[in-house]
Amino acid sequence: METKVGIIGAGPAGLLLSHLLHLNGIDSILLEKKSREEVEETVRAGVLEQGAINLLNETGLGSRMMKYGHLHHGIEIQYNNQRFLLNFEELIGKKIMVYPQHEVLKDLIAARMKANGKIIFQANVTSLKDIDSSKPKIEFEVDGEKQELICDFIAGCDGYHGPSRKALPKELLREIEHVYPFGWLGILAEAPISNEVLIYTYHERGFALISTRSPEIQRYYLQVNPNDQLSQWPDERIWSELHARVDLNGWTVQEGPIIQKDIVKMRSFVCETMQYGRLFLAGDAAHIVPPTGAKGMNLAMGDAQVLAIGLQHYYTTGNEQILNKYEKIRLESIWRAQRFSRLMTDLLHHNNKKTSFEQKIQFAELNYVTTTVTGATTIAENYTDISVNLPAELQKNLTAIKS
Repeated sequence: METKVGIIGAGPAGLLLSHLLHLNGIDSILLEKKSREEVEETVRAGVLEQGAINLLNETGLGSRMMKYGHLHHGIEIQYNNQRFLLNFEELIGKKIMVYPQHEVLKDLIAARMKANGKIIFQANVTSLKDIDSSKPKIEFEVDGEKQELICDFIAGCDGYHGPSRKALPKELLREIEHVYPFGWLGILAEAPISNEVLIYTYHERGFALISTRSPEIQRYYLQVNPNDQLSQWPDERIWSELHARVDLNGWTVQEGPIIQKDIVKMRSFVCETMQYGRLFLAGDAAHIVPPTGAKGMNLAMGDAQVLAIGLQHYYTTGNEQILNKYEKIRLESIWRAQRFSRLMTDLLHHNNKKTSFEQKIQFAELNYVTTTVTGATTIAENYTDISVNLPAELQKNLTAIKS
């Protein structure tokens, strides 16, 4: 089996890359270890930056998003029993879209199927070979049958635990990780929408986030000990904590049956070795951010966009100049996103190990971003459009990848 670009992983990075390549007549084959049903039905959070909204609309993928997604003009930050609106649209003229990641994946898969794109589900990739040659290979199994995909380039979009990053020479790996002393307990509840925009709450009992998935399904988060078990958090305790942390006079969190709950540990991770030979890493294979800054899916889409431009340029000119800059271009955005995610995490979480001085600084920072135009604008600029913002040197190539 042969193709121009072999893509491992049907997440936002892999599927978007395959779609963008198709728009330029570049063949790809995508290998995904899960079934199509698993990919489409695994509920994941999703906040899209303005650049991601524009990209999906401009490449023919935005119709369901614009119909079923929730355009938000800003967010609210709450602390000391006060709530402050940061109106992004008024501050910088940009919005965000609350549209779950699995819905984005449904749209991407549908587009690839409509275009007769080749996606092989339930394909277990066993090894990557000859990645420093002109014809790298991906070995995989489907229903116990061993197969091989020969390609010009490999895009490793297979997540943190996938085989792509493991194929890089260990002596060249530059990996950086930071673990936060917080965990997030997330729930899905069958309840009406609590608020028109997301509410980020600092409370001495811990952070809380009020988000939404649909008019009928809401997504709420609580800061918890990262080592907590779900058995420690019966439904009654969850609702009690949400009310304690977020309710205000005349306003309360909307309750309903909890249909899903999980606890995730908060960490940041960057593999700065994003390319070697003909292998390129994208998405969670290369970086993970705490969800506080809403950057995960946007970073993945930014990776796909830059990589697509580089591949389009190569197949048009035979020049690898842009491809060779992929790592450098993306790391700038990735570290900006890591910085913002760290800022939001430290700003909004309660840490009883902080000194009195550090706690006072935290409250001063909360006051600065909620009561001054400059502080609010800083949040707005970073929240709405840093992960998929192309550098000037690539702007001239942008039109080429859009239908």
